[in-house]
Amino acid sequence: MKYLFFDIECSVVSKKAAKICAFGYCLTDEKFNIIEKEDLLINPQGGFHLTDRKGTQGLVLPYEYGSFKSCPTFRDRAEKIYGMLQDKDTLVVGHATMNDVKYLNLESQRFSLPSFTFDFADTQFLYMNKIGEFSRQFGLGSIAKELGVQFVAHRAVDDAYATMKIAEAICRAEGEDVTLPMLLEKYKITLGRIENYEISLTSSAALVAYKEEQERKREQREKTKAEFYRFADREKRKRAKEGLLKNKSVCFSHPLELELPLSKKLLGAAFAQAALFTSHAEACDIYVCFEGESGPRIQSVQNANGRILTAEEFAAYLGV
Repeated sequence: MKYLFFDIECSVVSKKAAKICAFGYCLTDEKFNIIEKEDLLINPQGGFHLTDRKGTQGLVLPYEYGSFKSCPTFRDRAEKIYGMLQDKDTLVVGHATMNDVKYLNLESQRFSLPSFTFDFADTQFLYMNKIGEFSRQFGLGSIAKELGVQFVAHRAVDDAYATMKIAEAICRAEGEDVTLPMLLEKYKITLGRIENYEISLTSSAALVAYKEEQERKREQREKTKAEFYRFADREKRKRAKEGLLKNKSVCFSHPLELELPLSKKLLGAAFAQAALFTSHAEACDIYVCFEGESGPRIQSVQNANGRILTAEEFAAYLGV
């Protein structure tokens, strides 16, 4: 079996268009010996309008943009690209591969070409399974730096080469003769696939277990939150008519609400001091949270000139 590591750069990316300007690849054997390596430059037939993921800061590709005008179009390059990706004896691998597969899908439709049909692996996903971390994604640059892989970011062929070196490093960490299919089997990873212009994601037993655990935690949070608000609704009827917090509204942060023994004790003490309770941070007089918390709710309190106290400060203020 051969491995085809690939990366794509585009001149424009939007929900409905991705004009490919470079298809970089690194073809190797199972021992990661390079058979062929090339940067296929493509005339995107349009200008370059690139932003980062937030859609603000412009990205600069390490190419002379003017040189693309004399390059073949995607249609002209299609036969070679289809042939490499759809070779039955080749395992296709990328980094955050879903993005590049989406670009291929959009370009094939733009040029009225047949759908690509192939399975693909993802070194980012392989790395996430290896370290058991699914709460965030890992960029090619950060993993390459950790593994000591040097490359020129956003040059398609260099990104493809870095992807190959990352895959090799992960395999070598498991053993000299470990292959990519062996690692995919070890972590019970199923390949992603594109067919009939439809794309399915890569998955694994560990990812499924992680999602199930996250769903369990979400349900538990909702259950705990509901219990806290039932307590608040019940106890407010016992609110004192006079006290330190008369005519003052109190709001708790979400993390504090979920610590039921503490939040119930503090809210009960607040009601004993004639406090009002609100779930709207921007409408409160006193916002109670844990030390170090941040986010839009705290910002809204600050904007409204509300008072922010830690749980310890609020407890001391109430004398509990």
